[in-house]
Amino acid sequence: MQARTTGAPGPLLDLICHPVGSAGPVARLTVSAFRPEPSVLALDYVLTGDLFRVLVPGPTAPGRADNLWRHTCFEAFIRTGDGPGYHEVNLSPSGEWAVYGFDGYRQGGTAPAGVASESVLRASDDDHLALTAILRLDDLDPALAWSVGLSAVVEDADDGLSYWALAHPSDTPDFHHPDSFVLTLPPPEPA
Repeated sequence: MQARTTGAPGPLLDLICHPVGSAGPVARLTVSAFRPEPSVLALDYVLTGDLFRVLVPGPTAPGRADNLWRHTCFEAFIRTGDGPGYHEVNLSPSGEWAVYGFDGYRQGGTAPAGVASESVLRASDDDHLALTAILRLDDLDPALAWSVGLSAVVEDADDGLSYWALAHPSDTPDFHHPDSFVLTLPPPEPA
């Protein structure tokens, strides 16, 4: 199984389980994120563990769908500049995806114009699930650095949902928290 299908030059980052939950069948959850073009976000997630216990949505026709975070789902939260607005990206192993625009902390949640999924690909075996996504985010300023929070929700057949992120700044899982945006992705260098 090829885990890093985009050839991401970004570092491999470990997501950590929120302390109020159990890691359950997940041994490790990593992600690599980078901007191959000024308006494009490429993500490579790899979940390692007992996939027989992880509830993974089956493949469907690729396209936009809501409520993906209620099941195993990989996410990114992106903010540009100093304002309170940000975007939420949901990526399901089913191939479905969603992007929401927020004006401030949990304010809005509308589908922004100028957003498209170029691909959401999945590969798996008995103990690995890899998801690669390439998203075109034309409504975000391509000249600015993007502050990013990377996260995932994993549904366990035995224990329900666990919440994974680069940072957990609050007592309860909250990927929208402004202090969750800990990764900075500058625009790519001109060729």
